[in-house]
Amino acid sequence: MQFGILGPLEARTGEGEPVPVGGPRPRALLAMLLLAAGRPVGVDRLIDGQYGDDAPAGAANAVQAQVSRLRRALPSGLIELNGAGYRLAIDPDDLDAHRFARLAREGRRLLAEGDHRSAARTLREALALWRGPALADVADAPFAPPQAARLEEARLAAREDLAEAELALPEGASTAELRALVAAHPLRERLRGQLMRALHASGQQAAALAVFDEGRRLLADELGTDPSPELAEIHLAILRGEESRASGPGRRLPARLGGFVGRSEELARIDTLRDSRLVTLTGPGGTGKTRLAIEAGHRRGRDACFVDLSPLDDGADVPRAVLGALGLRETGLRAPALTPPDPAERLAAALADEELLLILDNCEHVIGAAAGLARRLLDACPRLSVLATSREPLGLTGETLVPLAPLAVPPPGTDLDEALGYPAVRLFADRAAAVRPGFAMRPEVVEICAVLEGLPLAVELAAARVRTFTVEEIAARLDEHGRFALLSRGDRTAAARHRTLRAVVEWSWSLLDPDERAMARRFSVFSGGASLEAVERVCGPAEVLADLVDKSLVEASDGRYRMFDTIRLFCAERLAEAGEEERLRDAHAAYFLDLAGRAEPWLRRAEQLDWVARLSAERSNFDVALRHAVRTDPETALRLIGALAAYWWLSGRPGPAASAALGLLDRFGAEPPAGLEEEYVLCVLQAVPDAPPEQWARAEEIMGRLDHELRHPFAAVMWGMVAGPPEHASARTRQFGADPWSRAVASLGRGTMCVLDGRVAEAERRLEVTLEGFRAVGERWGTAQAHEWLGTIAGWRGEWARAREMWARALDLHEELGALDEMVDVLCRRAGGLLREGDADAAAADLRRAAELERRTGRSHRPALIALGWGDLARHRGDHDEARAHYTKALDGVAPGTYAGESTRLRTFTALGRLAQAGGDLAEAGRWHGEARAIASEMPAMDVAEVVEGLAGLALMEGAAERAAFLLGAGVALRGTAVAGDPDVALVAARATAAIGAEAFAAAFARGAALDRAGVWAALF
Repeated sequence: MQFGILGPLEARTGEGEPVPVGGPRPRALLAMLLLAAGRPVGVDRLIDGQYGDDAPAGAANAVQAQVSRLRRALPSGLIELNGAGYRLAIDPDDLDAHRFARLAREGRRLLAEGDHRSAARTLREALALWRGPALADVADAPFAPPQAARLEEARLAAREDLAEAELALPEGASTAELRALVAAHPLRERLRGQLMRALHASGQQAAALAVFDEGRRLLADELGTDPSPELAEIHLAILRGEESRASGPGRRLPARLGGFVGRSEELARIDTLRDSRLVTLTGPGGTGKTRLAIEAGHRRGRDACFVDLSPLDDGADVPRAVLGALGLRETGLRAPALTPPDPAERLAAALADEELLLILDNCEHVIGAAAGLARRLLDACPRLSVLATSREPLGLTGETLVPLAPLAVPPPGTDLDEALGYPAVRLFADRAAAVRPGFAMRPEVVEICAVLEGLPLAVELAAARVRTFTVEEIAARLDEHGRFALLSRGDRTAAARHRTLRAVVEWSWSLLDPDERAMARRFSVFSGGASLEAVERVCGPAEVLADLVDKSLVEASDGRYRMFDTIRLFCAERLAEAGEEERLRDAHAAYFLDLAGRAEPWLRRAEQLDWVARLSAERSNFDVALRHAVRTDPETALRLIGALAAYWWLSGRPGPAASAALGLLDRFGAEPPAGLEEEYVLCVLQAVPDAPPEQWARAEEIMGRLDHELRHPFAAVMWGMVAGPPEHASARTRQFGADPWSRAVASLGRGTMCVLDGRVAEAERRLEVTLEGFRAVGERWGTAQAHEWLGTIAGWRGEWARAREMWARALDLHEELGALDEMVDVLCRRAGGLLREGDADAAAADLRRAAELERRTGRSHRPALIALGWGDLARHRGDHDEARAHYTKALDGVAPGTYAGESTRLRTFTALGRLAQAGGDLAEAGRWHGEARAIASEMPAMDVAEVVEGLAGLALMEGAAERAAFLLGAGVALRGTAVAGDPDVALVAARATAAIGAEAFAAAFARGAALDRAGVWAALF
């Protein structure tokens, strides 16, 4: 597929045929996914992008419906779901905007390297991708204007780069095109300068000077400013009859923020070091190294480039950061080349002849990489100088160090007039005046600067508090608490957050009153944020919560309150010091147990998605509450597992449930607390496949005797999914209530039993009733289950279109819930159907998607199920070695003791038997079919049918063609229908017919097909 957003949105097949994608909202949603460059986009972001601030109540459902419509329009598997949101799985070059960005970057690189001819060719290719204004037909969507503006800015920058390249070529740049661009963007000085140069190059000096005069007047009238130094340089060069040099892209310094106070001696020293090609400013954190480097760059009076290395985690990214600052950076919008160019080599080539001051800021955490790059560039680029800031020297020969100490502070007793001559006091006064106009100096300012030892960062933070506190109050708090001591005396080898962030948090804490402190420390028990209701239930009255928001200790968004982790950990320490931790954590666990209990009934209604989303927002809190309860109150932990089990099952988000469940089972053994038998069963289910045998047996005994409606109705569903269907008229059939959801679940159970028992026609009728029942209550999980089984029946009959439709609906519903494990099951089932249909590529795509989802779930039998699917695919493609490897992996990964695990094991034994048959190994085939036969007697008829059909192939190998025909008929009797497109069955039937003739085959087949289950059992066992 090819997509375009540089103009009206379009989607085309690989052959160039247009693909309709629906109306404005699906088109807008597709555009947002395309703009994300293959990254996941959250539902909240999609809603905001579609509706802005006026999202309707059902916006989430609407977005999911739009996704479903897009999925039907686009190829299968193109729109994926993961924990972070929806993702469009396309190659970056499938989108014109990505191709444009890649080509524009390549053109800029070639321009910087002086290859003007190639640069022009590449940039023209990039600009030719535009078909009109970006996102033209979705411009009304809230997300579109800023994105369109960004793309249009990139288009204009590429056009400027093209003009730059053309100006260096003999044929020059088109003055007519440049005039049109300047008319459209009259304040864009780079374009105006290029037009001036083009006119001058064509002999039109007067016209070029007129363009400058026009720009100067316009800048003065519109902005009240003069032309930039670069434009003035071009003007002067034209007056002199010289060629002018345009400045390279991306080379600029950050603007000065506030006045520059102090450091005059250091600035003077740096100025005397103009001939030193490597100067490093050193000193502890907070001494102002960055600000001094920027000021020195501005005063140097030549081309400079500032590179902030502080965001980097890996020294390998240092060259890329410099590329980005120079405007040459390559991003993830382009697929990597087979042998990507060395970023350092690219830098050396780009800067080989440049006169440039390169400022490398915050080198300390990537010191080795920064030093290596500096040495490489200084060796290769003779006109380059480097000014670095670091807490330690780079350690290179020829390096000149300029150490920075804290600012000078006046000695005690210094009068105010004299104190203002000290940099620390001047800095405080300057910053205080900025936040409180008319600020008047007080003696306490000298005291504050002395306590903070003149550290610039600490002085500025203190001065900022003048907005709400008097200097007397600030000085008193500093004396009482000494909160900034760590800022000037921290361990030089410690992490930055422990030298600075902790001190800033401690300072913020010191400014809180007792009520605010109590709320802040109590709030720390929440993880991932909390609702106002939760805060009031756990922490008490929340009147001061707004004060914490105002003071930046808590942030508020969309009705939730959240503390950053650094602040939360600090406040948690204060909670422990106050002796309140256990009480607050007990209250936290009690609240979230109550919330889970209140939510459980809504998970079986039309409001299901809303409550899944609400519980998902509290997932981290549930994890914390469960861990605490396991440690301090096992019965509460058991209740919490019981209340959350349905949510975990529906959403596929188990969190720490398995480890917590195992811990609780170890605590309780085989004796659940009185009245908590259902919770005990759910605890055992959460521990599968690692639940100890004695606990599993105890859970089986409990489920076998509970013959009344359960308090946790989903327990019966989950037990059936893991342990298998109930026996007819057993106690388990009476564990559902009379409400509409329970009736639908009971109908689903009966329909599923009919499928497993080979009563296909009855199963289909019951499943249709089930479907209507779940639709009536709006419950998605059950609706998806009904669709999945109806798809299976349709696939058996060879009704491929209906099967695909049913499975697709099941996947959409599970995806709405976020139930990734259920999606894996459906994908594996659909892959088998697609393989029988003859679409091996689509089957492989489903298995790949299933494997990706399984990696994020990692539960029970599913790795074995996926391996079985890959084995079948390899076997039918004729790769027997690969098939055997996958089947072996399936057996190794199967979860024993559960119905799903035993069913997978039986199918794998049969597949291995068929593989041996294909290889002509009678003994090996007999062994594997024997393994399958040994466990078949305990399995439902649907599973046994596969064993019987496998034994038919073995009988044929043994020369018993008539028995083979008989067994094929018995398989149909067990399943209730033949399976369309099964190549194994078709091959055995064809060979048996050839051996005994069509009439004999039909007769033997009919005898087998006439048997009931007991008859088949008698024939086999």
